[in-house]
Amino acid sequence: MPLKNLRTLDGEALIARPIRHAIESGVIDHVIVSTDSAEIATAAKNAGATVPFLRPTELADDLATTESTIKHALLTYEELTGLHFQIGVHLTATDVFREPSWISDAVRLLISNPELESVFSGHRTHKNFWEEENGNWTRLRPWMSSYSSRQVRKSVIREDTGLACASRAHLWRVGRRIGDKVQIIINDDSFTAIDIHTAEDLALAQAALNIRKDNYDH
Repeated sequence: MPLKNLRTLDGEALIARPIRHAIESGVIDHVIVSTDSAEIATAAKNAGATVPFLRPTELADDLATTESTIKHALLTYEELTGLHFQIGVHLTATDVFREPSWISDAVRLLISNPELESVFSGHRTHKNFWEEENGNWTRLRPWMSSYSSRQVRKSVIREDTGLACASRAHLWRVGRRIGDKVQIIINDDSFTAIDIHTAEDLALAQAALNIRKDNYDH
């Protein structure tokens, strides 16, 4: 979808949603948006973010990594402002089922525990996972061969850093999104699996929001 982050969900541009959540969290001092689009930059500014530069072309194609863009954003903003950050928070516009409290919890956990490198949102799943190597399929974990009730079996956590991820800024400076010593804020919201990249994803997210509103109203 061209200019995907300008598409609206519940009347709000996708780019505006993480900006609003960052502000509502109460723990973000500087809300910075990295984009190569002047139109998205304008929408981000109108939503309350700072867009002090446009992302260079080499970081704007489909193969550009999140790690390279947050490294560029941090280093460039620090150079422009003379500031030196201790914690960076990463949010995406395509992950929309976020609670602002996850952001504040992540930052506060980092502040309270200097041993932690990153705190991020993750979704618990009891599904089994397989991988292929040389034409052979194997389970990711031996215990996955034991089929039992989901209420008692082990689980794995899906990494949802686009929803909320706070990391020591020194990791970003060397091109890492998260460290090895982590704490995970587990979310049990099945709607967090919706990551908007197509028109169908956007329609699905809107339908899910409508379900939430209907349940709330009743």
